Amino acid sequence: MTNKTERAVLAGGCFWGMQQLIRRMPGIVSTRVGYTGGDVANATYRNHGTHAEGIEIEFDPTQTSYRDILEFFFQIHDPSTLNRQGNDVGMSYRSAIYYTDDEQKRVAEDTIADVDASGIWPGKVVTEVEPVGDFWEAEPEHQDYLERYPNGYTCHFPRPNWRLPRRAA
Repeated sequence: MTNKTERAVLAGGCFWGMQQLIRRMPGIVSTRVGYTGGDVANATYRNHGTHAEGIEIEFDPTQTSYRDILEFFFQIHDPSTLNRQGNDVGMSYRSAIYYTDDEQKRVAEDTIADVDASGIWPGKVVTEVEPVGDFWEAEPEHQDYLERYPNGYTCHFPRPNWRLPRRAA
């Protein structure tokens, strides 16, 4: 019997660092980077219009939850900076959650409310929560970038002892 996998699509700045960290989480089956949430068909690195650099994640829900993935997502990037992560500035580097169904939307909104209530980040979360649309796979040189170039650029990192408290009911 094979396990049914689920899909998550996120954007949180440069996709290289996001992929490198998320791929190592327990329960992650596969990842690929690309362009999503925008207006250009067949988006490419040189022509991606209003798309964000994103990551498509296939995960095993018996090993990790969507909530766990979102908590890690909010740990490894700053969701309080509009259209920016580190030195990367522009719409391509915005923070966004692209939900696949109503349950993912509910979990995303609940997780954001917990992040805001926690005061962990210096400002309120500006992460967009939108229905998933087209995901245009990035060019081969962008896939698994930090696996091939371990000292390559990233503005994502795990924060030690970072735990997201849940709001009181």
